[in-house]
Amino acid sequence: MNGSHKVLVVDDDPAVRKSIDRVLSGKGYAVITAENGEEAMRKMKEEKYDVVYTDIRMPGMSGLDVAEQVKAQKPWTPVVIITGYGTEAAEARAKAAGVSSFLHKPLSPEMIEDSARDALAAPAAVAQVLVLPASAEAPAAAPSVTAGTLKNIALFFAAPFIGLAYIVALPFVGLGVFAMLAGRAAAKIEAVKTAGLVLKNVGMVFAAPILGLIYVVLFPFIGFALLMWMAGKAAVAWAKN
Repeated sequence: MNGSHKVLVVDDDPAVRKSIDRVLSGKGYAVITAENGEEAMRKMKEEKYDVVYTDIRMPGMSGLDVAEQVKAQKPWTPVVIITGYGTEAAEARAKAAGVSSFLHKPLSPEMIEDSARDALAAPAAVAQVLVLPASAEAPAAAPSVTAGTLKNIALFFAAPFIGLAYIVALPFVGLGVFAMLAGRAAAKIEAVKTAGLVLKNVGMVFAAPILGLIYVVLFPFIGFALLMWMAGKAAVAWAKN
């Protein structure tokens, strides 16, 4: 017996509803009928049905509309289209919606019984949505390294050394400029030329260790700064190519 299977029959023709009801009820199916698509959709919300029969042409919602809404809401539910004058376009639309089969009028008890059995036996046509795995997704674009970015990185590393070089060298540069100006002024006075030579030699004696110290302190920083500057230019040229 098929008492566990509930069938919804949608047709505006009472003779067709009674015919399907009589055949399937006699085989143990629980048959519920609806006069139009709107009533059928209300009953679909209230109960669960194992098979839906719907006429293709009805006032208001057509059978194709009913089939599409049933498959959209409950895609596992088989839908059988009843038609007496189906067209290729209508059948193509019904198949696209996932309709299980078509019953062409006039209906016979064997046709009705076989269609119910086949609809329940066949797997429901369910639309599948293709979901790409994470590995198949397009890889994110790698961030581009621009010439400006490389230049800023080089300046970031070189700035502390350049600043330290200025701090160390500035007092000595100022003192050197002051001594040069004073020496030029003294050289114009004849009386101090001889004394100037003496002072120059004495100054060189005292200045030599200081100048040597300046070179020792500044040379590593200046060299490193030049190295970073050259590396930055090479990186910029590479990025442009």
